[in-house]
Amino acid sequence: MASLQDQLLKAGLADKASAKQARADKRKKQKQKNKQKQPVVDEATIAAQQAAEEKKARSRELNQLQQQEREKRSIIAQVRQLITVNKQPRNGETLLNFTHDNVVKRLYVSEEMHKQVTKGRLAVVLLDDAYELVPAPVADKIAQRDEASVIYRADLDKSGADGKDEEDDDWYADYEIPDDLTW
Repeated sequence: MASLQDQLLKAGLADKASAKQARADKRKKQKQKNKQKQPVVDEATIAAQQAAEEKKARSRELNQLQQQEREKRSIIAQVRQLITVNKQPRNGETLLNFTHDNVVKRLYVSEEMHKQVTKGRLAVVLLDDAYELVPAPVADKIAQRDEASVIYRADLDKSGADGKDEEDDDWYADYEIPDDLTW
């Protein structure tokens, strides 16, 4: 099928020059239109990209939550292993009192263990709702991982009399003792 322009030329209603001029004008308008034309915005493509971004963000969030959960389980396993490997046997008749959640708890230990606990060489830790005794350096490692697992340490107890005795003994340290003092 011939174009309208060709039909007008055959009928003699238009001449070749005007047809050529019309084609040139059409090309110029098309070129100018293409230069000024904004890129075609496809809403479906934009929606698909947004959905993909949201899916990636959700996936990242889920991965982060899973990683935090794995770290938490790893810390619990490390604390459990430190306690089970380093716990001290608690056979004895001496009563050891300590507080946990504002409740006085009791453990029966040997006399030697009681002295070590009061001097801060042993600490009371919590393992599966049971109290165990571990050496102070192990309690430090446990406290780095989970502060709530260390229940009682005499060297960190603020209400203990050990810290007050040292302060009471040092009150006279600022005074000079005369050399010619005779007894």
